[in-house]
Amino acid sequence: MGCFRGAPLAVTATIVLNLLLAPQVACEKYEYINLPKAHLPIYFRRFPTLEKQCTEDESCPYRSIIASSSYQSRKNACWGYEDGCTEKGRFSNHSCPGSHIGYVKSKQAQLDTFYSQADFGFVRDQIRETRIMCEPQFPHDSSLECSKYLRFCRGRNLMINFTDLAVRTEPLRYKMDVIGQGQIGGHCTLHGERLRDELQHISPLQSWGPELRFFERLVKPPIENDQCDVVIEKPTFIMKIDAAINMYHHFCDFLNLYASLHVNLSHAASFTTDTHVLIWESFPYHSPFAETFKVFTRNPIANLKTYAGKAVCFRNVVLPLLPRMIFGLYYNTPIIHGCENSGLFHAFSEHVLHRLKIRMATRADRRLRITFLSRQTRYRRVLNEDELIAAVASNPNYAVQRVNFGHELSFIEQLKITRNSDIFIGMHGAGLTHLLFLPKWATLFELYHCEDPNCYRDLARLRGVHYITWERDHLVFPEGEGRHPERDERHAKFTNYAFDVNEFERLVAKAAAQVEGHEEFRKFCARNPRTKDEL
Repeated sequence: MGCFRGAPLAVTATIVLNLLLAPQVACEKYEYINLPKAHLPIYFRRFPTLEKQCTEDESCPYRSIIASSSYQSRKNACWGYEDGCTEKGRFSNHSCPGSHIGYVKSKQAQLDTFYSQADFGFVRDQIRETRIMCEPQFPHDSSLECSKYLRFCRGRNLMINFTDLAVRTEPLRYKMDVIGQGQIGGHCTLHGERLRDELQHISPLQSWGPELRFFERLVKPPIENDQCDVVIEKPTFIMKIDAAINMYHHFCDFLNLYASLHVNLSHAASFTTDTHVLIWESFPYHSPFAETFKVFTRNPIANLKTYAGKAVCFRNVVLPLLPRMIFGLYYNTPIIHGCENSGLFHAFSEHVLHRLKIRMATRADRRLRITFLSRQTRYRRVLNEDELIAAVASNPNYAVQRVNFGHELSFIEQLKITRNSDIFIGMHGAGLTHLLFLPKWATLFELYHCEDPNCYRDLARLRGVHYITWERDHLVFPEGEGRHPERDERHAKFTNYAFDVNEFERLVAKAAAQVEGHEEFRKFCARNPRTKDEL
């Protein structure tokens, strides 16, 4: 097989769409694919010419998979946003076992609402809403197109002028004045009124409106006319990220970046990691979850200081979906009552685990794996943690481990633990975001939700894992009345707790019964004979 190369830019929206994120060279080893096995039938259905090439190329590592019966049985599979994709063919179908009364008029409307709010239907809607904002007339022209409210945009041959940043000394984070009028633009026909119509969500993390309101038509093509101090040839994602130190908030960034790959899935190499990421702030990027960026790029992460004082041109640039969009994913998802198991969240989980090489470990026995997440923080510590763990550890059916997901344990090692947990227990806190990477059959036991009952329950619903929490308030014992340190008001998150041991054991047993009765767990046990009961 030869290598893909970028073709000349055409003037139609369809062709522009197909060229964005085309790599300079995608080599014969097919390394730009690197997808979970379950995703391959959907991927190759999207790019049938590549599938044919791979079938005929003895060096293609996916050749035997394509020939397998399991692959062939899923030849009609699709993500869910493609034209002609049926409900039966979708990657994963959500369910709505809960009542729809009081929310929508019918069960089908309930299913459709969840799909649009929290599944690949959200991606479908971004694609459908995308409109050209700056239209190319010639192959070397610029282009810009965006979805509704400028939540997702992509462009070609665009220039951003960062020269003013060289004299700005204040830290830049969550700022809406990083650039000014005329400091972003391209040589194309600008539909100014159309662009202005979408400037309704002007907020740092809700849209790209704060930046694109300054977009102007350039008189000449910037790259061809040497207007750029730097030309970035590789596909680039410019990201405005939430709190990188907090797993719940930062994984909203990663989930939206993954969803953006699908919105932009117009070329066989759209999942390549030979990309650049530019963080839209002046702070060097540091995060305990930084390894997750390896899922999306193999190159160093840049920030605004990287290009301060320079005019930068981008051959291909994507402005991804943002973490705090109104009715967005997942921070502000208005998740409808009674539904669960988003295919988008499930695909994201598999994609991350695959690319970070997190495997399901072989088990030596049939005991359920229970992980107790211990907090070493000032608030929300479990005062009788030793007693609770000792009680369940005495049960011969459980293999119990206590973990502290602090900085001394790499995120990769944390994921290995999570991926091999059947029951994951912890107090309300960002560490429970690990539920995104639990097995399908797992149960999340939020020991106490601290009067914030929806946060991780809804995230568990989106991911499709079972959720339980403390059920009897008279058997939980706060250390004192929690007080918010800044507002001096009662707040349940700012104290520590003890729990009734017998009630804790009862709830763990309830979680265990849920796991053991799960169809996927039974299948797992059947594939791993050592986990079966002795005859």
